[in-house]
Amino acid sequence: MSNLDQMNLATADHAARIPLAAYALCLCIGIIGANSLALGPIAPRVAESFMVSVPAVMSASAVFGIGTAASALFLAGAIDRFGAGRTLRGALLLFACALAGCAAAPGLAIFVGAQFVAGIAAGLALPSIYTLAAVAAPPGRESDTLGVVLFGWTLSMVAGVSLSAVLADAAGWRVVYAVVLVATLLSFSAAAGPMALTPRRSAATQSPLSALQVPGIAPLLVACAAFMISFYGVYAYIGDHLRRRLVLPLGANGLLALSYGLGFGAAAFLNRLIDRFGAGRLLPGLFLTVAAIYLAMVAASSTRYGLFGIAFAWGLANHAALNALIVRLGSLDPTRRGAIMGLNSGVTYLSLFAGTAAFGPLYDHAGFAALAGAAAALMLAATLAAALARRAPAAPMA
Repeated sequence: MSNLDQMNLATADHAARIPLAAYALCLCIGIIGANSLALGPIAPRVAESFMVSVPAVMSASAVFGIGTAASALFLAGAIDRFGAGRTLRGALLLFACALAGCAAAPGLAIFVGAQFVAGIAAGLALPSIYTLAAVAAPPGRESDTLGVVLFGWTLSMVAGVSLSAVLADAAGWRVVYAVVLVATLLSFSAAAGPMALTPRRSAATQSPLSALQVPGIAPLLVACAAFMISFYGVYAYIGDHLRRRLVLPLGANGLLALSYGLGFGAAAFLNRLIDRFGAGRLLPGLFLTVAAIYLAMVAASSTRYGLFGIAFAWGLANHAALNALIVRLGSLDPTRRGAIMGLNSGVTYLSLFAGTAAFGPLYDHAGFAALAGAAAALMLAATLAAALARRAPAAPMA
């Protein structure tokens, strides 16, 4: 091999490397996830501070979800007009203001209101992040790049859930939001680089709802809804199942979250397979794998420690399926990627409510095994919808 050939190979390898912007976007995802996941462990401390009940405090989480869904569905069209980078930086500033409001809230009403503002910011930030991930990805490494970004959910679950309770016990719950605020300001600085200066994509702002006309998007959104309802419905009640039905200590919830998060992060090796074989081709099989994992949960629901190993596989499969879903959605129409990602985020957070609301009565009357069985059935529907979506053409990821 000549020196020139070696130089060309080295240059191509360098060009195909995952850009530093992906790691900055990973931090942004981690911050948003930390806010949404940290409240659960510290809710008793917040309730004591405000002299209210824990369910009253957790209403802030519900309001955060409402704000996120509404923002993603009705405001995310601005991404395609002003650029994903500019939109992300504005959303991070708004998110920082909301965190400051949470940290300084004198009462529950202000705290809940601040979480609503945080949700509005998150509903703009998340589709911006996914759009930037697609724009930044080198050709042929779209899934690898997105995998780095999605690792932020692992950071938020492992660090957010684990450290929030420690910080709240050591220095008070307000310090948790102060730390996340500092991290948000750091991520704002990271997002101010070249990727934040993306040009305007269209002359007018369109609602993400207008992207429903994109061919192939409807079955993918149905699959997304089934996927997310299954996850949130099971995840919302698996901790109570461990504590009340299997009589495990409260710390078992943290261990299960850690097992899931480690599995989610360990799925990075699957990302190159998605790039190699295609997200649309693999997505039905990945959803079918998630369905099989829920069926395994049915079998292991009465064993004290069987669910911990399954949680690792659950995180692994969910990461791969989420990666393939977002890559496939982003390939439908790159000129409207911001609106499409807004629809994805809106459906995701609406599914959070649907999952927790619908699975709650089922859990009370039939137990956790019934939840896992229902989740498996939903994932079969997601598999069918993803298979139907394969008929839609995929545009280049540019």
